[in-house]
Amino acid sequence: MARWLQLTKAGGLVVGAVAASAGVALAAEKIAVGRLRLRPDPAADEPLGRLRDRPLTVLASDGVPLHVEISGPDDAPVTVVFSHGYTLSQDVWHYQRQALAGTRLVFWDQRGHGRSGRGDPEHSTIEQTGADLGAVLAATMPAGGRVVLVGHSMGGMTIMALAARQPGLFGAAPPGGLAVAGTVLIGTAASGIDPSRWMPGPLRLVARQAAPVVLRGVSRGRPAAVIEWGRHAAGDVAFLSTRYMAFGDAGVSPAVVDFLERIIRATPVDVVAEFYLALMAHDQEAALATLGAVPATVIAGDRDRLIPVRRAGDLAARIPGAELILVPGAGHLVILERPEVVNEAITSLLARI
Repeated sequence: MARWLQLTKAGGLVVGAVAASAGVALAAEKIAVGRLRLRPDPAADEPLGRLRDRPLTVLASDGVPLHVEISGPDDAPVTVVFSHGYTLSQDVWHYQRQALAGTRLVFWDQRGHGRSGRGDPEHSTIEQTGADLGAVLAATMPAGGRVVLVGHSMGGMTIMALAARQPGLFGAAPPGGLAVAGTVLIGTAASGIDPSRWMPGPLRLVARQAAPVVLRGVSRGRPAAVIEWGRHAAGDVAFLSTRYMAFGDAGVSPAVVDFLERIIRATPVDVVAEFYLALMAHDQEAALATLGAVPATVIAGDRDRLIPVRRAGDLAARIPGAELILVPGAGHLVILERPEVVNEAITSLLARI
């Protein structure tokens, strides 16, 4: 009995110490976030997530409804089509939607993301998103139109998958046919994606081995509901983790961080799980020569914690004639962190073609 009491007391001390440490950490996080929110924020009044254009529903090959929005004149000679990244939505192109107003623009939500529908989990693959992009182009492009494809992260991989699926789109088109006239690939890679790379070294191997099993297990039923509750209750922890993982500059606008965190949180946990596995299986190296048939620009933040900057260099080197733009101090969400660089790159490519 005395032994049991000793163990109970010792266990209580350990639990108490852990709880106290957690409480101190949470309090510190609240103080840190509170201080960040007191700083002047140039984006505080920005209508983030509130810009809307003409809606269109496009059916994917398996019947999934894809939400598309179109702006600009329908008779424009060139259209820019934007494909967003993993766990995001078309709303992340906020600053590009503003800066390129007057150009014909097409934005779409990838399957399971944003306002698009969800399909069979077996179709949550990069190959399928490439087919989805092809469906969007077929539904939105005028006969004989030319298009510039802009993709961030998984959106860039979607463009590569389209090139592998329909290489004839890239380059000169037959009379009255659609032609991809250029690409802008941002914070992306052709293969070797490791979603666990932000973790401390000793945890990476465990995460790589366990993630597929764990994610399949928690993406359905009661575990998924618990995880969704936790994601919505995370608060300051979610703010700080989003700021660290997505941005290179700690001084990034708190309004922009909140905006991004809301988009990520809105993506259902089973979609997060399914496309995590798709990223691990992603390999579109064979499509890079096709991308070189038209002007290509590769952009990466040199503080990208999700896709190493060396992967951007590898990508640009493998695409014949590609231009590489490295953005100092920027992270994975360079489209929100340094939008002027991305906007200028798109404008420059449009001028070239």
